[in-house]
Amino acid sequence: MGHQVWVKRALMLALVVTVSACGRSNRQATVEDSTSPQQIMVLANAEVERGRFARAGDLYLEVERLYPYTVEAENAVIQAAKAYQAGKKRLESRAAAQRYIDFYPAGEFAALAHYLVALSYYDQIVDIGRDQSNTFEALQALRIVLERFPNTEYAALAEPKFTTALNQLAGKEMDVGRYYLKRDQFAAAIGRFEAVLNEYGETPHRPEAYHRLIEAYLSLGLLAEAGQAGARLAAEYPDSSWNAAAQSLLTTGR
Repeated sequence: MGHQVWVKRALMLALVVTVSACGRSNRQATVEDSTSPQQIMVLANAEVERGRFARAGDLYLEVERLYPYTVEAENAVIQAAKAYQAGKKRLESRAAAQRYIDFYPAGEFAALAHYLVALSYYDQIVDIGRDQSNTFEALQALRIVLERFPNTEYAALAEPKFTTALNQLAGKEMDVGRYYLKRDQFAAAIGRFEAVLNEYGETPHRPEAYHRLIEAYLSLGLLAEAGQAGARLAAEYPDSSWNAAAQSLLTTGR
C-alpha cells in the first residue's frame, strides 16, 4: 500500500513539474519602460525564431513606443512590418510599413516598406468574379515600387506581381463586358472591351477583347467599326483562334 502511495505522489510531482515547465516556455516576454531597445530586439527576434510572428511584431513596435525617432526605432518599425507579413497579419503589416513610409520616406528601408504595402494587398487578390479593390490597390502600390526603386531587389520582385495584377483587372473588365454582351447591353460591353485594349496594354485578354468588340459592333449594325477591329486583331494576333473566329464572324456572320 505504501508503495502505491509513493508511486502516486511521484506521478503527481512529475505532472506539476511538466505543467510548470510548459507555463515557463509559453510565457510571453514582457517589456518594461526601462528595457533597452537592444534587449527588446533580442526578445522580438526570439519570437520570430519560434514562429510567433504577431507577438514579434508587437515587440518590435515597443522599441518605437519607448524610443521614438531613434535609429533603433526606424529599424524596429520595418522589422515589425516584416514579422506581421510573415504571420499573415496583413493589415498590421501594412500599417507598420506605411508608418515607416510616413516617418522615414527616404530611409534605408523605404523600398522594402513600399513593397510590403503592395504585398499586403496582393496577397488578398481574389478571383475575377469578386470585388477587385485589393487588386487595384496592389497595382498602384507595385507601380510605386517599380517607378521609385527601379534598380532594387524589390522592383524585381514587384514586376511579375504587377503583371499578374494587371491581367487580373483586365480579366475583370472582360468578365463584366461579357455580362453586358449576353444581356444585349452593347454600348456598355463595348466600353469594357475597349478599356481592355486601350488601358491594360499587352495582356492575354486582348485577342478575345477584339473578338467580343466585333460581336458588339455587329449587333449594333456598326459594320465599319467591326471591320476595323477585325483588321487590328488580324494584324496583332494572326495565329490566334480568336482571330479565326472573328474573321468567320465578319465574313459569314457566324
